[in-house]
Amino acid sequence: MTDIPRFADLPFVEGTDERHAWDVWGRDDELGSLNRIGPEQVLAATRLVREGRIIPLSLRLDEPDPGLFASREPYRQTVEALNVGRDDKLDNFYLQYSTQWDGLRHIRFRDHGYWGGRSEEQLDTSDDLGIDRFSRRGPIGRGVLVDVARYRERQGTPLVGDESFAITGALLDEVARADGVEFRPGDFLVLRTGWLEWYRAQTRERRLEQRGSMNKGMTMPGLDGARETAEWLWDNGITGIAADNLAVEVLPVDRVKGFQHRRLIPLLGMVVGELFHLPELSACCAESGRYEFLLTSGALPVPRGVGSPANAYAIV
Repeated sequence: MTDIPRFADLPFVEGTDERHAWDVWGRDDELGSLNRIGPEQVLAATRLVREGRIIPLSLRLDEPDPGLFASREPYRQTVEALNVGRDDKLDNFYLQYSTQWDGLRHIRFRDHGYWGGRSEEQLDTSDDLGIDRFSRRGPIGRGVLVDVARYRERQGTPLVGDESFAITGALLDEVARADGVEFRPGDFLVLRTGWLEWYRAQTRERRLEQRGSMNKGMTMPGLDGARETAEWLWDNGITGIAADNLAVEVLPVDRVKGFQHRRLIPLLGMVVGELFHLPELSACCAESGRYEFLLTSGALPVPRGVGSPANAYAIV
């Protein structure tokens, strides 16, 4: 853990001004920043449980409704009646339809490849970076809620669901100080923007208007897309970031700043969680004054899988 270099000491991807962490754990590594979590971090996370209260962080698998991308239609469930009971199966099951983790096969950095510099051909001919590797680690660890939505409400400047607002590292520090949060290496940062609650409260017609693309049509608050924000996450030892909006980051994408997915996943090996359902966790943390918890999640062990339903819980 102490040998992990700071962001400013990471090498540049050849011919670009972006840095990569491909050599931190070796080019054949398949876990990325999950390597920050060892037995010591897991044990420390379990000691955060005081009440034994279990808070679900996932939507139903048929939400959002309607789906946020026209290309991702809801699954179809078939229930088969048997002599002794019932079986069922799902067709058209998009693993990244609802509350999800984006795995290391999800996105590459330009032509330089996926995590570790792997090419499309390498992924086509191997099981490398499959979500099944990721699922062997849960992921499980210390979660910290950074409740930007509640903080901004207290300040009298609430976030608006259909307005773009970039959440920078400086703002994350500001909210963390206000709520007494200290970050530790191996943390999962859980970011609440309030967007999902806003979205679910809209009419179906209004929700249909939210369909679009990351670059056009979708507007929402989220993580700032600048390189400095990726640096903030890396230097604070964040293993993964999950948020209650569509893409974690602010939309539409600012092309000048860049698309944070293309830094965090393929260059820093950082797992990204989307559409986490956070109102109960937010209320619990505000009531108790404790914004840290045991985060448990069971990604599906799908060989060559790109992503997975998160199946996530906070235990306080």
